[in-house]
Amino acid sequence: MDGQRHTATDDAGSDPQAGTQQMGKMALEFGPLLIFFLTNQFGERLLGVTQQSKIFWATGIFMAATFAALIASRLIYGRIPMMPLISGVFVGVFGGLTVLLQEELFIKIKPTIVNMLFASILFGGLLSGRSFLRYLFGEVFSLQDRGWKLLTFRWACFFVFLAVTNEVVWRSFSTEFWAGFKLFGIMPITMVFAISQIGLLKRYELLPDKAIVAENSKK
Repeated sequence: MDGQRHTATDDAGSDPQAGTQQMGKMALEFGPLLIFFLTNQFGERLLGVTQQSKIFWATGIFMAATFAALIASRLIYGRIPMMPLISGVFVGVFGGLTVLLQEELFIKIKPTIVNMLFASILFGGLLSGRSFLRYLFGEVFSLQDRGWKLLTFRWACFFVFLAVTNEVVWRSFSTEFWAGFKLFGIMPITMVFAISQIGLLKRYELLPDKAIVAENSKK
């Protein structure tokens, strides 16, 4: 980081390097999901495994791909973002239980538990008067206090929505459908939600001078 903040109205297209970096981070985050989907969908044909065992092969490969993505993030960008790191830990734990016990329930409830954990952390921060998103994205966006609180509240609610959605999908549909929905359902929904917050970012953004005052007031 160069220590400089960007306002919510900065044009991402004016910095091709930043845009390329963001695309790279997205590829590292969603690449393992794509590998999981492809392995589960075509495992019988590609790996010669049985219909019953392909979810366990897909889970093992998903774990390896997730850990590889975390290592690549550290090597390429010099750091591992907090949320992918936490998710990666849960992939290791619940994926390991899935493979060792041959029980697909564990990998299916992993998104529910992770999203509820994120929601609980954000809601807990708000109850204690803190916005944890400020600590994660404070070097990217400069927002008024109310803006940070609203953004945190919205994301906390969204994580609850993702947890409930995961429960509904895995309980109501086949494993193949659930695996595809993780990639082709959750990913687009998350992107649409993130884009929908641009209005809030613009409404509560701080001008550079005010951002400096706000930063000094926290010291």
